[in-house]
Amino acid sequence: MKKYLLPTVTIVCLLVGFLIGGAITHKATAQQFNWRRYMAPQSKVDQLLNYMQTGYVDELNVDSITEGVMAELVQKLDPHSAYIPKKDLEVVNSELSASFSGIGVQFNIQQDTVCIVAVIPGGPSEGVGVLAGDKIIMVDDSVFSGKGINNEKVMHTLRGPKGTEVKLSVKRSGSPELLDYVIARGDIPVHAVDASFIVEKNNKKIGFIKVNKFSETTYDEFIAALAKLKKEGAEGYIVDLRENSGGYMDQAIRMCNEFLRRGEMIVYAEGRAYPRFEAKADGTGRFPDVKLCVLIDDFSASASEIFAGAMQDNDRAQIIGRRSFGKGLVQQQIPFTDGSAMRLTVARYYTPSGRCIQKPYTLGKQEDYQMEILDRFEHGEFYSADSVHLTDTTSYFTKNGRIVHGGGGIMPDIFIGRDTTNNTPYYNKCVNLAYTYQFAYKYTDQHRKELQKQKSWQELEQYLIRKDVVSEFISFASEKGVNAQDTTLTLYSKLPVAQQIQKSKPLLQRLICAYIVRNILGDEGFYPLFERDDEITKRAIEEMTK
Repeated sequence: MKKYLLPTVTIVCLLVGFLIGGAITHKATAQQFNWRRYMAPQSKVDQLLNYMQTGYVDELNVDSITEGVMAELVQKLDPHSAYIPKKDLEVVNSELSASFSGIGVQFNIQQDTVCIVAVIPGGPSEGVGVLAGDKIIMVDDSVFSGKGINNEKVMHTLRGPKGTEVKLSVKRSGSPELLDYVIARGDIPVHAVDASFIVEKNNKKIGFIKVNKFSETTYDEFIAALAKLKKEGAEGYIVDLRENSGGYMDQAIRMCNEFLRRGEMIVYAEGRAYPRFEAKADGTGRFPDVKLCVLIDDFSASASEIFAGAMQDNDRAQIIGRRSFGKGLVQQQIPFTDGSAMRLTVARYYTPSGRCIQKPYTLGKQEDYQMEILDRFEHGEFYSADSVHLTDTTSYFTKNGRIVHGGGGIMPDIFIGRDTTNNTPYYNKCVNLAYTYQFAYKYTDQHRKELQKQKSWQELEQYLIRKDVVSEFISFASEKGVNAQDTTLTLYSKLPVAQQIQKSKPLLQRLICAYIVRNILGDEGFYPLFERDDEITKRAIEEMTK
């Protein structure tokens, strides 16, 4: 069964590796590395390029050669230093910006067609009448579907400078003709807090906040979520940083400050040419006594680890989940005159107890570094704390004297392995091939009017259970070839396919219902439903209500 899960883990690891590698952990609130002081006179590489440009026997595209040399040189460094060509810089920087300029839709590609999953409220598309469920057939009078369509092409086409116009021709269910819309691009907010809601148990109200990254607006969104939940009666908070690959260090510091007392260390950083920088709580935090849990997993990195490490070392919160990624390096973005840039690692950061949680790496061996997550999976660490291997055996001590370790991420106080109780090859294949997601979109598109009559995620879930959507999904998957005739389903399980389906039915129902709810109510509906049966979340609620 582990081998059957491997394709999904590989894809996720590659994606997270890219995100983590591109994350900036340094902001102006920390000590700036003065890179201009260290600019050397013309180097041997500069001289070589000049000789090639002026004296080579044939005409050369030196700019193209330079781009390759730059990327190759930076690859000889640590896994988080990166060269960013001019053509990619805007997109890369937008990962952590407060907004981007576009038309304001969430999309998914189904059968080589761009399908609009949701229209962002208040955005340009909503203003002209574009609806969720519309399918984009043409853009600026040119066909925009087929095998050449991918996420990168769609984003490049739909995004653009604010105020510029783009014409969409969409196919809408029930309409025999294409509908044309001319949309002026505008600022589209990018949210760092996916959802915040109240969980009630044992007559206690617990606030749950899901943070997906540390961008320019994370602290402001986080404070707004805390205030909202406090007003709703929250007596404690669960901060979910799972799959959060990090971002700006200053946002994590400001979040930590809300929960710590004056003088308590949050994080410090230092490097060869980077003077030691310390961040301590200033005493203005509004939640120094409230009960707190922090959720982390294998893909929590960078600023997520700063937050979790500060809470753990100050004995301020229980950390629950699985060992975090292990990124303890600080990058600073350095611009070049041609519009490109480099993100250079300038320092290491340390948790209050003195831990550097950066996992080991070898210069220039970036592929090995990214594969380390797969090694954890193969060795069983995703499932058992006994399989965890930390490279730093030094004992560090929290504020109250508990022993913690560094050298490979934050080890949680309470380890919760992946729950595979109801996993089967049938379920894993359906998820790996995205059939659950595809079915949810198709079902939503076909029943949107009926679904929109349900006003809460609870009502929607009960409606979907009554409609027995899992049975419809089984038929959908069978048409795709995942059925009793699929011999791969019995390679790693002795169970017949029918019994696999029955065993995994609770997982299928949870995932499919959550996806459909998201299509109608967004993340504020998705997360309360999805987290209700999550083992890590359930353990956090249990600890919070003791």
